[in-house]
Order: sequence, then structure tokens, then C-alpha cells
Amino acid sequence: MNKRTILWQLLPGFIPLFIFILADEIWGTTIGLIVAVVVGIVELVYYRIKDKKFDKFILLDTSLIIVLGLVSIVLDNDVFFKIKPALIDVLMCIILCIWAYAPGNVMLTMSKRYMKGMTFNDEQTEYMKKNMRVLFWIFIAYTALVFYSVWFMSKEAWAFISGGLFYIIFAVYFVYEFVKNKLLRKKNMEEWLPILNIKGEIIGKAPRSLCHTNKEYLHPVIHLHVVNNKGEIYLQKRALNKKVQPGKWDTSVGGHIGFGEEIESGLRREALEELGIQDFSIQSIGNYIWESEIEREWVCCFLTKYNGQIIIDKNEILEGKFWSQTDIKNNLGKGIFTPNFEEEYRKYATLLR
Repeated sequence: MNKRTILWQLLPGFIPLFIFILADEIWGTTIGLIVAVVVGIVELVYYRIKDKKFDKFILLDTSLIIVLGLVSIVLDNDVFFKIKPALIDVLMCIILCIWAYAPGNVMLTMSKRYMKGMTFNDEQTEYMKKNMRVLFWIFIAYTALVFYSVWFMSKEAWAFISGGLFYIIFAVYFVYEFVKNKLLRKKNMEEWLPILNIKGEIIGKAPRSLCHTNKEYLHPVIHLHVVNNKGEIYLQKRALNKKVQPGKWDTSVGGHIGFGEEIESGLRREALEELGIQDFSIQSIGNYIWESEIEREWVCCFLTKYNGQIIIDKNEILEGKFWSQTDIKNNLGKGIFTPNFEEEYRKYATLLR
């Protein structure tokens, strides 16, 4: 039974109480009691016809209104009546405590009884029990506040606390859970990258954000060097909003390989996204491990001879142009290029022609 089910089951039971509070303000306690009881009976009959059984919570709620209302009238003291919502809350605390802390899988038992055909795995069950624990302690605090309002607060304050405040508290809690779960789902939709050993073999996977904050996660990337028929190398200038080496000149194409993605497929995808090029041949020129301050990458380097049109992605690249190898050599070590590119150029300069 989930949280929404609990709320919908509680809502009809509180209607007689809300009716009494309203009628009591207009016509007094006696008329308010009569109206509330009539509403409770109508609810009982409605749910008896609809569900083929009496709603026990509405029956309990209406019965308590009658008993405590009569005691309040006879003794001319509304304290007895005002305790009634707190007694209901105590019962709910007991139920939530059983759901949250009782040994054994109570949630599974409840699901078999009330939600036939629905099953929960261990992760879902633990999630529900965790929420029940939170709800239990919220309910404990709320019940204590209701008891406090009976003796130390005005009737208007008691009416708000024992009625409307209940839904406000739990609405806030459910909105919080909704937003938290939505953010969690968004995080789970994050790109996952393969994790490699030092031999380049896949040994697992991890989210991209984790790979960029922990050097233990060696992950593969592709670098493609685009060389024209003059022997010039096309370089891209990294966008200023990049977290790593913004505004510096870098390899023609660079990107991550997604988990389950072939290296060549990833290379062609990145080339199309960043430079708008396709239908080109590639040549592997080597692999190496590059380690920066924040991550460790298995770099797969490729070369292509290309003289066609290049259309850069303005969201990823500030600008791009062909550099002569002389210009590249003359500007090494001056902070113009990314350290990764300079290291790679020194390693493969003789092949990039």
C-alpha cells in the first residue's frame, strides 16, 4: 500500500469532522453533531454500495464523533471532542510503526491482501519501508502538536491543526518526494561510460559525472585528427563554458565512448556532431593513457585525410581552422593548446602528415 493510497483512504474518514467544525461554527455543537453524523452515515451507505463493504475508517470516525460529541454535550466541555482527532492520529502512528519497523516483510503481506497481482522486489520494499519510517516520525510530531492544541490553543487553531494542517504537511512531504525522485531519475538517465583496466579491457561501467571526478575510473575516449591535402591539421577552439581547458585549441574531434558503443561508431558520431563531417576513412595511429587532475582516459587516436566542408557545432566549439605544422610547433608550450593535444602531437607528429 503506497502513500497515495493511505491519503485517499483517510480523506473520506475526515469529512464528518470537517463538516462538524463548519456546522458547529454556524449552528452550535448539537446541530453540528447531528449534521456530522448524518454525513458519516451517508458516506457509510455510499461506500457500502460502491465497495460492497463498510468502510471501517469512516465507521470509526463517525462513531468517535458520536461518543465524544455526546460526552462533550453532557459535560459541557469540548475537550473530550477535541481529543478525538488525536486518538485517530495515535492509531495511525501505531499502524505506521508496524509497517515501518515490524520484523518480516509486512509490506509484501499487505500487497498480497489489498493489491492482488502486484508484487514488490527487495529494493521497492525497502524504499517503501524507508518512507513509512519517515511518515511515522512526521506523524508522531504531528500527533503531539494536536494534543498540545487541545489544551493550550484556541478552538480555531485546534481546528486548523487537526484538519487542514494534516494535508498541508503531507502535501509538502509528497511534493518533496516527487521532486527528489524526478531528480534521481534524471541522474539515472545520465550517460554511462565503460570502465577499463590498464589493458584496455572493459571491466564495468560508471556514470559520466563520476568518471570526471575520480581518476580510478579509466574510461575510453576517441581523438580524430583531420588533415587536409596540404598536411595542415584542423584544430577546434574549445568553448568558454567548458569545464576543462576552456578557450584553448584542441584535437580536431574528441569525445567519449558510451557503454555498449563501438569505438568506430562513437568516433563517427562525434565527428558528425562537432564538425558535421561524414563518409570519411579512418586510420588508427595508437592508444595511450592520459591522466589529468580530475580524470584518467584511455585515448584511442585516429587520423583521416579530409578536404570537404566543415560545419562546427557552435554550442561545443568556439571556432575551428587548419593549422600548419610549423605554426603548431612554434606555439607549443605557450598555453595556446590543451596539454593533452600537445602531448599527443609530440607523440604522433610524424604520422600526422
